[in-house]
Parts: sequence; structure tokens; C-alpha cells
Amino acid sequence: MTAAPGAAPAGRADARRNREIVLRTAMRVFAQEGLEVSLGRIAQRAGVGAGTVYRHFPSKEILVEAVLAEHIKSLVAAADRWAAHAAPGDALFGFLLEVIEKSAGRQHVCDVLTADQSWPRAVLTAAAQRFREALERLLRDAKQAGAIRADVRADDLSALAAGGVALRSAHRDQARGTRLVRLMLDGLRTPAVTKAEPFHDSLYLPRHETTVPKYCAECGARLRVRATGRPPRYCGPTCRQRARRRRLVA
Repeated sequence: MTAAPGAAPAGRADARRNREIVLRTAMRVFAQEGLEVSLGRIAQRAGVGAGTVYRHFPSKEILVEAVLAEHIKSLVAAADRWAAHAAPGDALFGFLLEVIEKSAGRQHVCDVLTADQSWPRAVLTAAAQRFREALERLLRDAKQAGAIRADVRADDLSALAAGGVALRSAHRDQARGTRLVRLMLDGLRTPAVTKAEPFHDSLYLPRHETTVPKYCAECGARLRVRATGRPPRYCGPTCRQRARRRRLVA
């Protein structure tokens, strides 16, 4: 019996399926038990032999890199989904919140990869570049829509996302942790624009303004409000002359 035209050989399809099983299992195990777990433990959890794990991932470092690259790949897909189904501002903020929610609990993976620059990084570098490009597209669209501050850069958003992951993971109350993350992200939004009030000299305000002087600037006596003319500063000629003499002496 021959394989159908265009179908992949059974051995190759099995190999791809086993690699996917190992990768998905490693993602769960690393998140639950930390990076100290052995490849043998991952093989056991995946239900495959240790040789299968080593055939696809010769070292734990390579497996960790593949796990993180796969995680970033899922985030890039989320960016595309947000861009296609939401307004620019909602897409950016929704994506950032999803990045933080999905990455919470995986900070140790990022820390280890960042700490050891000698690890193989080709796969991770390519995934990170695609993530930056997706983030920059969302940011550009949000700026054009006026939904985010003009001085925000893509690397600012990456730093805030990393801080949000740490905040979200550290808070004992998941709901409150998420609320704090939302408050942090709200600081990126464009400030509300309010109409500037014109400057008024208090001596020349209209009659209905409450800041019209009520007391004599010289003696402190209460002023009588007149129906017409400029609001008075002095209660009478005597105080006006005193104020004038004081100005001349000064």
C-alpha cells in the first residue's frame, strides 16, 4: 500500500508530532516546576522515551530556548488577532494586557536566557524580532489614532510589559494584580485635552465675577459695588491719595 500523493512519510509525521508533544509538555513543566527539572522528567511527563527528547533537543538549554521562542510566537499571533479585530488603541492595550497575562509565571525562563549569552540564540532572536515588529505596528497605528502618548517608544512598552509580568506574578490577589497592571497601562494613554481658561487681571473682571475686589486696598473697609464703571480699589479719595503718595515715595 502506498502513501497518498503529497502526504508526508509516516516517520516524519511521527517525529513532528513527538517534537510538538515534548515542546508543549516542557512549557507546562517549566512553568509549574521551574528550570531545575531534568529532561528525563519531561520525557516522563510527555509519555515518550528520553531518547526522543534528546533527539529533538540535545540539551536543556536548547529546549528552554525553543519553549520561549514558541511562547513569543503565540504572542505575535495575538498581536495580529488584536490588530484585525479591534480599534488601534484597544488593539495595543489589549495586546499588552494579554502579553502580561500569558507571561505571568514564566519570568524565570526570561531571566535565565538573559543571564547566559552563550546559549544558542538563533531561534529566539528571530522570534524576538517578529515580536518587536508586531509591537511597533500596533504602536504606530495607536499613535496615528491619537490613542497613546506621542513620546512612547516600542522599547518602553517592552519594559512596561516586563514590569507588568513581575507585578502580576508577585501579587497574591490575581484580580488586584491585574487591576494594578491596567492602571499602569492607563498611564500611556493620551491625556484628556481641556480648554485653556483665558488669563484675567483681577482688577478688570466683569461685574459678575466673584473675584472683583470687595475691600479697600488701603484701609480694608468694605467697598460699595457700583452699577457702572470700573470696579473700585479704594473706598474714597482719602485712601486713593494715601496709596498714590506711598507709590511716589517708593
